[in-house]
Amino acid sequence: MMLTKLRRKFVLINMSLVTLVLLIVFGVQFWSTAQRLENDSYNALSRVLDRGVNDKPARVPIGGGAPDDHGDFMPWTQAMFVVQLDASGAVVSVMADNVEVAEDTVAAAVAQVKSAGKARGTLTGEGLRYAVRHTDTGDKIAFVDLTSERRTLASQALTALLVGLGGLLAFFGVSLFLAAWALRPVERAWRQQQQFIADASHELKTPLTVILANTGILLSHPEDTIAAQRKWLDHTHDEAERMKKMVEDMLFLARSDAAPQGSVRAPFDLSDAVWGCLLPFEPVAFERGVELISDVAPALTVTGDEGQLRQLMVILLDNACKYAGKGGSVHFLLERTPEKAVISVHNTGAPIPPDDLPHLFERFYRADKSRARENNVGGYGLGLSIAERIVTGHKGKIAVESSAERGTTFTVTLPIK
Repeated sequence: MMLTKLRRKFVLINMSLVTLVLLIVFGVQFWSTAQRLENDSYNALSRVLDRGVNDKPARVPIGGGAPDDHGDFMPWTQAMFVVQLDASGAVVSVMADNVEVAEDTVAAAVAQVKSAGKARGTLTGEGLRYAVRHTDTGDKIAFVDLTSERRTLASQALTALLVGLGGLLAFFGVSLFLAAWALRPVERAWRQQQQFIADASHELKTPLTVILANTGILLSHPEDTIAAQRKWLDHTHDEAERMKKMVEDMLFLARSDAAPQGSVRAPFDLSDAVWGCLLPFEPVAFERGVELISDVAPALTVTGDEGQLRQLMVILLDNACKYAGKGGSVHFLLERTPEKAVISVHNTGAPIPPDDLPHLFERFYRADKSRARENNVGGYGLGLSIAERIVTGHKGKIAVESSAERGTTFTVTLPIK
């Protein structure tokens, strides 16, 4: 529902902006055309007053070195007439070449011009534009009919309307496509957030159910000693520790989402940090019947958050030891390239299905959903998400390869500087 409203708002804003732009463009164009037609009509009126409406326009030569100045040329393409008044303001004559003008129209037009008292203007009701020339014998008024000009403007307005509607319709389709394309990451993030909330709720429900069940058993036997109920207390403690670990992992991911560059970065010896993570895992690997092999380049210094990078290596080692299988092996490699430090953690065991590989770093994703956390195999599906976030936060890259022949290998590259 929220995404639908957001998509509609996106389209509405786009369409509003495009409509505004089209209105401005067509409005300026319409105004420019109207001003040009008005200026042309006033120029024609001025020339008529200078030469007379019955005078034929000068011929314009074409070719043969014709002069560039054709300013005296005026084609009689508009319906025009000139009214000559005497000194008292009475109509003396009406000169018209290509129009017939009724006497009442002439009288009304002249009366409006006198009433306006302006040298030129427009008589909207009569559909005329005029210009007045004062002479010693009386005023001379030239009129031009606005029918042709209005038709031109109406035609342009209709064309602009059709083009505008067509453009808006086309851009509406484009806006729908752009809205779907632009909001796709938001929609994906929204789905991931909803899935995250659902998964987190499900994962928290299990330890809470166990804790409530165990406390219920304890409360039902108030006469028993703590030693007698030690089993239920241990289960409650284990589930509380699991829940605490999961909450801490979720808080880490939430903090890294809010401020991915918020950790303290400083140079430190990555080789020493690797040994500090490998040594505690030797007894873990021994208990699981897994051979732990290490190959660590000495004195390799990087700049970053030492605590986070230690957490990264613990996650990769723990993951490898869990899935290496009894009698399998884990090979931890740290090597230096000219510009990068490369961490490679390889383990034997069942390969990860190809369909699961693209999703391994998603939160709460577990490739083998049949593994039980109660047997200390598998987790909540947050470890690799945290590992991926740590690596990207250090401007590095993490990748995974898995096959039946080669086993599973996680490779991390980190910039040395």
